Amino acid sequence: MSTDNVHKRLLDNLKTGVVLLDSKLCLLYLNIAAESLLDISDRKANKLFIGELFTDAVEDINEMHAALTNNRSFTKRKAQLRLMHGKNISVDYTLTPFEENGEQRALLELDSLEHSHRFDREESLNSTHATTRELVRGLAHEIKNPLGGIRGAAQLLARELDSDELKDYTNVIIEEADRLHNLVDRLVGSRKLPNMQATNVHEVLERVRSLVAAEISGNGIQLIRDYDPSIPSILADSEQLIQAMLNIVRNAMQSLSSPAVDHTLGEIYLRTRIIRNATIGSKFYRLAASIMVIDNGPGIPEEMIDSIFYPMISGRAEGTGLGLSITHAIINQHKGMIEVESHPGSTCFSVILPIADSG
Repeated sequence: MSTDNVHKRLLDNLKTGVVLLDSKLCLLYLNIAAESLLDISDRKANKLFIGELFTDAVEDINEMHAALTNNRSFTKRKAQLRLMHGKNISVDYTLTPFEENGEQRALLELDSLEHSHRFDREESLNSTHATTRELVRGLAHEIKNPLGGIRGAAQLLARELDSDELKDYTNVIIEEADRLHNLVDRLVGSRKLPNMQATNVHEVLERVRSLVAAEISGNGIQLIRDYDPSIPSILADSEQLIQAMLNIVRNAMQSLSSPAVDHTLGEIYLRTRIIRNATIGSKFYRLAASIMVIDNGPGIPEEMIDSIFYPMISGRAEGTGLGLSITHAIINQHKGMIEVESHPGSTCFSVILPIADSG
């Protein structure tokens, strides 16, 4: 393998966007991270003036020209740049001039602040979930022991009673003890590792659709499929993935039953897309599958949006607050991530799952 190919592979595996510029600030090369961040391919960007890529960035471009003229590097923090396609990005960038074969060049390094914020939030959420799970498991053990004693005592008492009316009371005790026992089990979650096999995400979503079809019938809710057939199979536990997506869809259904809904037809979109050059957590994947559940409900209250995946957090008085917490744990076990964007009239849960490289 040539040295140039080795260097290109090294650059393409960096999470930092790297752009090579000539003396006139025209683009000569973009690594994969830069292609993803700037929403343009290396081939299409070739010889493109940077002022055409970054619109309304006169000040930034003048600073870059000055850096080349004075042969000095400079760094700008929290730069807000608008791309030619209309996308806005927030980045820290560093421009470093250098000379190659007697010609002036510049290396532009781009660090996405959005990705850093997302990564920090995901790390914090995972750490909090791990701590919470251990605390809950310890608490669950302390709760389940006396529950077993209460249930056993109620069963013994029922055998001594002749009155069916009095037995109704002991049955209530037994049923409520069982309900609490099941609630604690759901709170703790399964310790079982996922059984990872080649899984078609659309088969998972079709199974979810069939499970909720009867629940939405006659309720003024329409389930709309928008699938990308190019998505290959992923490694997943299909049963766990069905549970995770079912929790999200049911969450959307419940939001559409809210009195805050100001329309007569509820819509839930099941949308899939393939993502190229995705970074999940701290790991880079060339391909990933995006599964989105979008509803036109009232949205998630702003004060809840940062804690929606924590256990026991629910926007409904009768909710247990376990569904999305369980979903987050399942997606995390699949080395994926889940995000939510919400405002009145639209809520989108996005599940990003890695697709293993072929071979």
